Amino acid sequence: MSEDLTQRHSAFRFHGSWQEFAKIAFPNLLLTIVTLGIYRFWATTREREYLWAQTDFIDERLEWTGKGLELFIGFIMVFLLLGLPIIVMQLVSQGLIFRGQTFIAGVVTIAMFVMLFYLSGVAYFRALRYRLSRTYWRGIRGGSNDPGFGYGISYMWKNIVGVLPIFLLVPWSMISLWNERWNSMSFGPHSFESNARWQPLMKRYLLFYLVPFLMFVGGIILGIAAATSGGQLGGLGGTGMAIGSVLVVVAILSLYIILPLAALAYYSKYFRIAVGGLRLHNLEFDFRARAPDWILFFLANMVIVICTLGIGYIFMPYRNWKFFIDHMEAYGEINIDELTQSKTIVSKHGEGLLDAFDVGAI
Repeated sequence: MSEDLTQRHSAFRFHGSWQEFAKIAFPNLLLTIVTLGIYRFWATTREREYLWAQTDFIDERLEWTGKGLELFIGFIMVFLLLGLPIIVMQLVSQGLIFRGQTFIAGVVTIAMFVMLFYLSGVAYFRALRYRLSRTYWRGIRGGSNDPGFGYGISYMWKNIVGVLPIFLLVPWSMISLWNERWNSMSFGPHSFESNARWQPLMKRYLLFYLVPFLMFVGGIILGIAAATSGGQLGGLGGTGMAIGSVLVVVAILSLYIILPLAALAYYSKYFRIAVGGLRLHNLEFDFRARAPDWILFFLANMVIVICTLGIGYIFMPYRNWKFFIDHMEAYGEINIDELTQSKTIVSKHGEGLLDAFDVGAI
């Protein structure tokens, strides 16, 4: 049986409501507080079970099969394999400094940062692998046989190359890592293919890239104008004071409004291009949210969190997932009869590394 997605209104649909999610989010918050944070692994699982179950892909609900215990075990493993060694390395480094061996202490500190840099890349990869392996559709799951250790190396050198030429190759590094990550994944019998191009990102990136430079140049110009208008260095005239006030206002607006908006405009283009380059057999994907959609989305999130004195933060997983599904689309044909179960390895623990580095992955 073949399903043609080109004639459908939307391949993805979300049926949940914030009122239903609140019945999960508030008990999760209370239990997390009572257990001093330990319950949050099970809280995450309950939220994902609801969000996945309320999501349709071609009229079939998704299913989340991950367990809270898996996330907890993943966290414990990271603490034992990463947390304790870092604590020991910090103590050793401090001891070396007290003994006057600052060079060796510096080497130990650099080694620690290199290890964290490497493991943050592994975290991104293994989190995506874990989430695909626990996501089921029509009884079929995804995953990968790649453990992600090679991706950790790529994450390091590609990010370094991206920032070395005064940060001008950051779009290349981001798209290249996205492609490498997804090209190692599969769903059922089919492998993902990601061929997103980084060149279309450059105009939007340069807009973001030039904002701090323009802020700096503008500050120098206004500062010189303010100083010269006063007639002497020791005292500024009325015009100089006015220009100085304008300088402060412009700096604040640029730092807290213009720069974040430029960054958000860049990320919206990045995510649209990245998803648009993704393929799964005969399926093509698209993300339809534009920069104004992202801006309104994040402003609404800020208003909710501020107006509720932080309590509204518990609804962010719901809002993020709904925004993602509402703007996600797929085109092409899928032959359901050809789908077989994935043969990729299923890890027995959750995304402990990702949780430790507090980063997100889709």
